[in-house]
Amino acid sequence: MVSVLTEWTCGGHVGFILDRKRFTTRAPWRILHCRSPDLLFTRVSTPALSRGSLSSHTMFFLPPSDFLKTELYEMSWNLRDGLRDSLVAAAPYGGPIALLREPHRRSPSSRPQLEIYSASGVDIASFPWKSGPVVQLGWTVSDELLCIQEDGSVLIYDLFGSFKRHFTMGQEVVQTQVLEAKVFHSPYGTGVAIVTGSSRFTLATNIDDLKLRRLPEVPGLQGKPSCWVVLTQDRQTKVLLSNGPELYILDNTSCTAVCPPGFSPQVGNIVQMAVSFSYKYLALFTDTGHLWTGSSHLQDKLSEVDTKKTPTPKHMVWCRRPKSQQPSVVLMWDRLLLVAGVCGDTIQFPLEDPCVLVGELDGVRIISSTNQELLQEVPLVCQDMFKIASMAPGALLLEAHREYEKSSQKADEYLREIKEQSMLGEAVRQCVEAAGHEYDPSTQKSLLRAASFGKCFLTDFSPDQFVTTCRELRVLNGVRENGVGLPLTHTQFKQMTLQVLIDRLVYRQFYPLAIEMCRYLKIPDYQGVSRVLKHWASCKVQQKDLSDDAIARVVCVKVGDSPGVSYSHIAAKAYECGRTELAIKLLDSEARSGEQVPLLLKMKRSQLALSKAVESGDTDLVYTVVSYLKNEMNRGDFFMTLRNQPVALSLYRQFCKLQEQETLKDLYNQDDDHQELANYYVTASYREKRLDSRLSLLQSAIDEYNKAKNEFSAKMTEDEMRLLRFQRKLDDEKGAGLLGLSLQATMEALLSLGLHKQTEQLYRDFRVPDKRYWWLKLMSLAEKEEWEELEKFSKSKKSPIGYLAFVDVCMKSNNKYEAKKYVSKVTPEQKVKAHLAVSDLEGAADAAIERKNDAEMGAILSRCSASDRLLIDRLNRARAAAAKK
Repeated sequence: MVSVLTEWTCGGHVGFILDRKRFTTRAPWRILHCRSPDLLFTRVSTPALSRGSLSSHTMFFLPPSDFLKTELYEMSWNLRDGLRDSLVAAAPYGGPIALLREPHRRSPSSRPQLEIYSASGVDIASFPWKSGPVVQLGWTVSDELLCIQEDGSVLIYDLFGSFKRHFTMGQEVVQTQVLEAKVFHSPYGTGVAIVTGSSRFTLATNIDDLKLRRLPEVPGLQGKPSCWVVLTQDRQTKVLLSNGPELYILDNTSCTAVCPPGFSPQVGNIVQMAVSFSYKYLALFTDTGHLWTGSSHLQDKLSEVDTKKTPTPKHMVWCRRPKSQQPSVVLMWDRLLLVAGVCGDTIQFPLEDPCVLVGELDGVRIISSTNQELLQEVPLVCQDMFKIASMAPGALLLEAHREYEKSSQKADEYLREIKEQSMLGEAVRQCVEAAGHEYDPSTQKSLLRAASFGKCFLTDFSPDQFVTTCRELRVLNGVRENGVGLPLTHTQFKQMTLQVLIDRLVYRQFYPLAIEMCRYLKIPDYQGVSRVLKHWASCKVQQKDLSDDAIARVVCVKVGDSPGVSYSHIAAKAYECGRTELAIKLLDSEARSGEQVPLLLKMKRSQLALSKAVESGDTDLVYTVVSYLKNEMNRGDFFMTLRNQPVALSLYRQFCKLQEQETLKDLYNQDDDHQELANYYVTASYREKRLDSRLSLLQSAIDEYNKAKNEFSAKMTEDEMRLLRFQRKLDDEKGAGLLGLSLQATMEALLSLGLHKQTEQLYRDFRVPDKRYWWLKLMSLAEKEEWEELEKFSKSKKSPIGYLAFVDVCMKSNNKYEAKKYVSKVTPEQKVKAHLAVSDLEGAADAAIERKNDAEMGAILSRCSASDRLLIDRLNRARAAAAKK
C-alpha cells in the first residue's frame, strides 16, 4: 500500500517505480493521494504537483480505473518449491489455504502431502495423502475442505485435517473417471460439479443434502471442454461451456447453444471463462487475446478488450466492489498480471513467482510463495477524499485536523470553509467511512481523529456510526493479525456479519479472542460468550492427554453457571469420544434433569437415570425412564430395580392401574403385598361378567385379606359373595335383574317389585341398620303411593326415624290427607314443624304456645297473612306473657 516515489511524469506513456516493482500502462496515471513521512495525509494542490515539489513525500498512484494493491501478509510458510506442481484452494472471506503438493504422485514410498494454512501462511494441519489421485480441492461455506478424486469420491476434512465423511458423484464415474471438477457456492449451499471421461456433467448443488443431477450430453464434445463454469441464475444451477467456437448452456433437461451479444466469430475460440463473485457478470477469453465481458444471462455486453496476449491465462477472476458500475477482470500468466476494465484500459503487473488468484466480494487476493496482496477497486469515498487538490468535505476536515495538531491557524480556515458550505456533518461521515475501508491502523486513526475533531463542532450529530466503526475496526485489526490470519475488509465483514466471524474464530479455536470480542462488543452471553465456552468445552473433552477428573474440573470452573451453556451437550460430546465416565461427571453439573436423563439412558446408565428422574420430581420424566427400563430389562430385574425406588414404583403402580392390570398383579406378587393383591382381586371381580369367575376372584381376595390379617375387609368380601348368590337366586326365580347391584340398590329394587319378604330377609341377614331400612321402605311405599301399606308399616313398631319423616314424604307426594295422620304421632319438639308442613297454623300455634317457644311462635307469625288477625294477636299476647316470665 505504501509506495516510494522515484520517478513520475504525467501524460503520455508512463513508467515509474511503485512498491519496488515496475508497472506500465498506456493511459496517463494520476496521483490519487499522498502521505507525508509521519503517515498523516497531505492534501497536494495542482501547482505543487506541477512544480514537482513532492519528491520528499510517500506517494500513492492509481491508474484511471482507480485500483489499489495492498499487501496483506508476508507469508509465514516456508515453501521450498513455491506453488509449482501443487493444487491450491483458498476459501473466500480471508479463509484458509489448502495445498496438495504433486497431486499425481503415486509412489507408495513418497506420497503427496496435504497441507492446510491460515491466510497468513501459519501452519494448521499437514498429513500425507493416502487416498486416490485428487483432481480438485475446494472449501465449503463452513470452512470444510473438499478433496475430489478421479474416481468421483469426495472426501471431506475439517480445518484441522480430521476426516469427517465422504460421498460419491455416482457409480458410473468410477469407470469413466473425473477429468475436471469445480466447487461452487449457491443459495442452496456448497456444490460440486464434475465432467467425466465420457464428456458428461454431473452436479450436486448442496453436499449436505446430496441430490446428484446428470446433465444432458453436449453435441460433438469429445473429452473435456475447452473451458466451463457453473452459473447460478434464478435459483437454478447451470453449466456454461465452450467447445471450440461453440458456447452451450446445460440445465436439467436441455443443452442450448448460445451466442454472447456483440461477440464476433473472428475473435477465435473461447479458451477461458470466469463468472463474478455474485454470478452477475461473465468474462470470456479467446485464443486471439480478446476479452469479452457482459452479464451472465448473456443478454448485455459490457466491453471487449484486445489484451494482445494470445496464451491462455492460468487464472482469470473478476475484481469489483459491490454496486460498482465499472467491474474489471484480472488475468494471470506465468510472469504477468493484467487488469482489464470495461472502459477498455488495462494495467499490467509483473510477477516474480507463480501466484494463485482468489476472487473475493470486493477484490482479488493474490497469493504467492512469499506474500499475499489484495487488489481492489478503490471505494468512491476514498477517491473523492484523496485525489489531488480535492475539495471534498472529508479532505478539508482531514487537513484541518492535521493543521490543528501543528497549532496552525490554517485549521480554522479549513473549518470555516467547510461550515460555509454546511458540509461539516458530511465531512465527518466521509472520514468515518473512509477509515472503515483503510487497511493500515495508522491511517484509520488519522481519519477517525479527524472525524472526532469535526464532531466537536456539531450539536445534533449522531455518534452511532462513529462508535460502530471504531468498534468494528478494532475487531478487524484484531483478526487481521498474522497469528489469526483473517484478512477481512470492512465490506466483507458487513456481508459476513459479526456472528459468523465469531463462529469462525471459535471454529479455529481462538477462544480468548472470541470471548474478548464478545465482551468488547457487549454481545448478550447466550449469543456470544456462552456459545464460545460451549464450543471450547466440546473440544476440551476430546483431549486424550488429560484425565476425566482433570477435564471435568477445568470445564466446570471455566463454564460455571454461564447462561446458555448446557453441560448435557458437552457430556454428549464426551460420550461420542468414548469417555463415558467423563460424561457422567459433567452431567452432575447439569441443572436440568430433563437434559441429564436422556443422555444417561443413551449411555446405558439406567439406574442412575432413574435416580436423577426421581430427584427432579418430574413425573413425566420418571414415566419415561420406567418405560425405557421395562423395554430394556427382563421382568425380574425390572421389578427389583423399581423396589429400590419407592417413588418410581408408586408411579408405575398408578400407571398399571389404568393401563396394565396384569402387570400390577405381578408387582404385588413380587412384593408379597397381600393387602394390595386382595384389592386387585376385588377390582378385577367387577370386570368379570360371569358369576363363577367373579366369585372365584372374590374368594382369592378373602384369602389375601386373611394373609394380610385384615378381618374387616375379609368379612365385607364374604358378605359381597353372599349378596351375589342371593341376587343370582332371585334373578333365576323372579327375573329381577339384581346381579351386580349394591345391598342398598338391591333392597330398593326388591321394594319396588313388592318383594317385601325378600327385603326383610336381606335386612336381617346383612344386619342392615333400622334407620336405613325404614327410610328405604318409607321412600319406596310413598313412591308407589301404597298409603295403606305405609300406615300399616308405621304401626308395625315404633319408628326409629320418627314420624316427621312420614309427614314430609307424604307432603312431597302432595298427599296432605295422609300426612295429617302422622302429625299426632310426632314428638312435641317436632309438632310445630309437622303442623306447618300440612299448613295447619292453628295447630302449630297451639303447640308453640304450649311449649312457650318464642322462636317457634316467630316462625308461625312469618307464615300468617292479614286474614289471620286473631291468630296473630293470640301469638303476640303469648310471646308477651312468655317474655314477662
